[in-house]
Amino acid sequence: MDLSEQHKLSAPEPAKYPGISTSTLSKLRVFAGGPPFLKFGRRVVYDPRDLDDWAAQRRRISTSHLGTAARGIGNWNAWPPC
Repeated sequence: MDLSEQHKLSAPEPAKYPGISTSTLSKLRVFAGGPPFLKFGRRVVYDPRDLDDWAAQRRRISTSHLGTAARGIGNWNAWPPC
């Protein structure tokens, strides 16, 4: 699908989507671990499908379950990175 045919979300919409703060989303962009984003100059936008995928990777069955997101980039359990 063409990029122009898809609706993109720009601040603060992407933060409201999963229920996190705009500040948290900004920090996730800087330190990694957040959803994929597109950058056009100073403008940052998110594809809703990327937000869905990012949220799905954080699904847990218990508080001790690491899930797939904790094994990749942005693993806060292993902060600071070595």
